[in-house]
Amino acid sequence: MRRTDRVADDGTWTGLALEAEGRPRPGLCLSAGDGRMLLTQETRPVLLAAVSGDHCEVGFWRTDAYRSVLPPWRADTARELAGRPDRWAHRFADCLAATPGGPLHDGRWLLTPQGPPPWDRGAEPPDEYWGETIVEGHPDGYVDWFFLNGEWALLPLRPLPGQDDARVKAYRKQAREGVLPPVLLWRVSGLYCHVVLDGHARLAAALAESVDPPLLHLVRTAPGDEVAAGTRRAVDRYEAELARFAALRARHGDVVPDGAGSAGPVLARRLEDLRTGTRPTWAWPLPGGTEGWRRVVRETTGGAWDGK
Repeated sequence: MRRTDRVADDGTWTGLALEAEGRPRPGLCLSAGDGRMLLTQETRPVLLAAVSGDHCEVGFWRTDAYRSVLPPWRADTARELAGRPDRWAHRFADCLAATPGGPLHDGRWLLTPQGPPPWDRGAEPPDEYWGETIVEGHPDGYVDWFFLNGEWALLPLRPLPGQDDARVKAYRKQAREGVLPPVLLWRVSGLYCHVVLDGHARLAAALAESVDPPLLHLVRTAPGDEVAAGTRRAVDRYEAELARFAALRARHGDVVPDGAGSAGPVLARRLEDLRTGTRPTWAWPLPGGTEGWRRVVRETTGGAWDGK
């Protein structure tokens, strides 16, 4: 899997671009159709979901079948990589490339550091405003699209462990020391939220210590052919704009600028958007269609959930 570090103009690391090959179908696979979704991990149903009739929410049933795509991290590794999201991104990429049960499939992806939710939190402590983003309910619940701020709901793929859990206790110490490894999120556009791929205990520890959890955010970006076609269009627009300014200069003289000062930054922004702009999560057709989905619901929930 090819990877490229992304940096801002000032040299600040902004993310890790990944190009996956030889993965026509992911181990953690989303299937969808007719407002229904099924997330499976190597054939095991992990999450069943259905969009409400008024499209204000999506109800879900979460099984206990999900297995993390990353290994547990040793305390000495956490201290070694503390404050280095770029190095953590490479570690995570190594594991995602090696695991058969992750979401990567052929195409381009981006791992980026993610800050706190983009709204005014005032004096609200971190455990409260992060708690507001976490979707609760097990085995069933719903993601409320009406009251969510953008896509900032976090849906754990298994229940968060309690504060007395041994892993949470260990991670609370790391949270206090500022060396907590990042939580890995995956943007699933069909659910209009982020699911927690790894770091359930770390997220619980951050909440218990009322600190912002460090996050790395996995999203799908534009495929290579789309980037190539978009680049050609952006360059054509840039050249057309320079030609327009050249015609004006021929008519009015050097009082008219050559246009590079305005067209150049626009070109740069368009090219950057092509490289880093997110794309919807890829979904495969539901096996057996709607009736196949209903059959999985009956077998998985024992009739305790009807998909509403």
